[in-house]
Amino acid sequence: MDTRLSHADAAYPDELDEEFDTFPTSQPSDIVWMRYDRLRSIAGRVETVIGDLATQGERFQSLISWRDPRASTLFVTFCLILALVLYVTPFQVIALLTGLGSLCHTIPSYCSSHGALRPTASEVPPQASIYTS
Repeated sequence: MDTRLSHADAAYPDELDEEFDTFPTSQPSDIVWMRYDRLRSIAGRVETVIGDLATQGERFQSLISWRDPRASTLFVTFCLILALVLYVTPFQVIALLTGLGSLCHTIPSYCSSHGALRPTASEVPPQASIYTS
């Protein structure tokens, strides 16, 4: 047996004593209570982690199962395509596009100010139709 592989050399003496104890135990009750408390604290941490995993699973399920099945299908398809694009595209390109996208919101461009220069429908006089007789 490889003690380095099984980490047997890193075990504490009370853990080894617990492993090699007889059944029923030959230890005093305070040591048994210490073992029980240690087991209860580990079980509490495991329960917390399982509860967190269940919460994340419920959030994921509610994310992909909407009332409209077409919307769920579109969302899952969009996520799969986005995951594929992000997997294939190098990180530098994604960072460049993200940086340029954030610059478009801070720098006024021709496209964003061009719409403000166009007149509204109430400002344009009605035109004569060529189909009237």
